[in-house]
Amino acid sequence: MPTQPGLAAQATPTPFVASDRFGPFRLKRLAVAVLLLGLAVWPGTLGELTRGLIVDAYVQVSAFVAATLLLFYGAERLFRFDIGTALRNSRGFQVPLAALMGATPGCGGAVVVVAAYTSGNVGFGAVVATLTATMGDAAFLLIATRPDAAIVVLPLSFTVGILTGWLVDRFHRFEFGTDGKTCSDIVPRIGRTRPQDWLFLLIAIPGLVIGVSQLAMIDLDAVYGDWPLVIGLAGTSVGVMIWATSPLQAMTHPGDAPVTRMAEETSFISIWVIAAYLAYDYMVVFTGVDLEAAFSTVAPLLPLIAIVVGFIPGCGPQVLVTTLYINGVIPFAALLGNAISNDGDALFPAIALNPKAAVIATAYSAIPALIVAYGFHLLVPGFLN
Repeated sequence: MPTQPGLAAQATPTPFVASDRFGPFRLKRLAVAVLLLGLAVWPGTLGELTRGLIVDAYVQVSAFVAATLLLFYGAERLFRFDIGTALRNSRGFQVPLAALMGATPGCGGAVVVVAAYTSGNVGFGAVVATLTATMGDAAFLLIATRPDAAIVVLPLSFTVGILTGWLVDRFHRFEFGTDGKTCSDIVPRIGRTRPQDWLFLLIAIPGLVIGVSQLAMIDLDAVYGDWPLVIGLAGTSVGVMIWATSPLQAMTHPGDAPVTRMAEETSFISIWVIAAYLAYDYMVVFTGVDLEAAFSTVAPLLPLIAIVVGFIPGCGPQVLVTTLYINGVIPFAALLGNAISNDGDALFPAIALNPKAAVIATAYSAIPALIVAYGFHLLVPGFLN
């Protein structure tokens, strides 16, 4: 597999990049893939529920993620737009631009800003702004399932990110040194568009059509018959294969082709969405636990708990928080607190490139998260619940 010059010389991989072909990193993913396959083919209620949730995750979220990422990465490649250079040349607008990059669904925009800080193109306020504004991959799930909430959360996170970034630039008096590493130095380059990438795109196109039809309240069974099931299972199967055999963990190399980056990142996001869907529905169906009643006993603490969950690197816990909101288990205030405090997958490269800056930036984002979340909790407790 081709790699970027100099990358092969690294003695050890970073915590979120695998360089082994059949080592523990991929063996764990293969085990997860086999487990998911087993659950999907299991007879009776378990298998039927699993297949239904897999199809829902694909047509409701994955197909839209694929379209968004392909559009974003395709435009970036087509117009040869260098975000890092643009940020460096826009000193007066760095913080708003960084917040806008963070507010973009997914983690790619925030990762670009983190890389720009490491290379000296932006100030620390821009990093805080992008990490505060980003909701990570959970934004895709929210947009696809609760657009009424997304249209409030994303602009509000964007605004809070700008204000927080400006305050940090005003009062934060020191910068953190870097060791010269960039995101390109720590992410393997796949180097070519593989057959599975094209296959993933080929299946995602009808998946997007079905997803749009569902949003338009069209009767899928009447119009498409069994095709949603076939497309959903086929697309998920290819995505799981890509994820299980991938040399990446969370982010793609900017030098790879847009189709490859789309397939890799959509597959990664899809796994977390499926896991969140399964975790919630399995608990409700097979245990009979009333999560809404259970969580209502600690209602005043829910925004704080969601904010603390936001400190966990990665998108999995944040997708689960969004899933709980979608199902009416936690209030809007908790979702909003998590959206502001969480950094998604952008926290992985931030920790690898500059751990001190990553920790301080995350800590700074907790302050507006507490203020905004508890502001909604106390002043408009029933808002968008």
